[in-house]
Amino acid sequence: MNGKVCSLIIDGSCTNVESTRLVKKLGLKTTPHPMPFKLQWLSDNGELVVDKQVLLTFSIGKYVDDVLCDMVPMEDKHVLLGRPWQYDRDVVHNGVTNQYSFFHKGKKVVLSPLSPSEVCEDQIKMRLKREREKKIKEGKSPLREKSQKEKKGKKSNKK
Repeated sequence: MNGKVCSLIIDGSCTNVESTRLVKKLGLKTTPHPMPFKLQWLSDNGELVVDKQVLLTFSIGKYVDDVLCDMVPMEDKHVLLGRPWQYDRDVVHNGVTNQYSFFHKGKKVVLSPLSPSEVCEDQIKMRLKREREKKIKEGKSPLREKSQKEKKGKKSNKK
């Protein structure tokens, strides 16, 4: 999305979802949801109101598509393609290989899952990036912290 790599999950959810965080980071335009509703399964804090949507353009390899997503706060993933996307694309899921296949613009598309080690690596990268962004937001730039540690190290060497 916009040249950025993100986490995408295909599952049997009742809606297509994009994280609020991703929408803000990419500066995507939101629209009011025509029929706001409440979701509970995405939040540990009870129900949350889904009242905004965003049109998402994404690519996986050569497959490029647009999908209308509901915007919700979620941290562990960026995009969740649910049953609406699967239905609209006439997607067939192979439960043995966990591959999703469909035709898009006359060409067959087969989406395969990441390996468990690739998922783990992806999750670690996302967590580290969130931690860096949080430090920067709090005014604790990783570069500033490093230079302050180096200064302290130089002062202790002078003693």
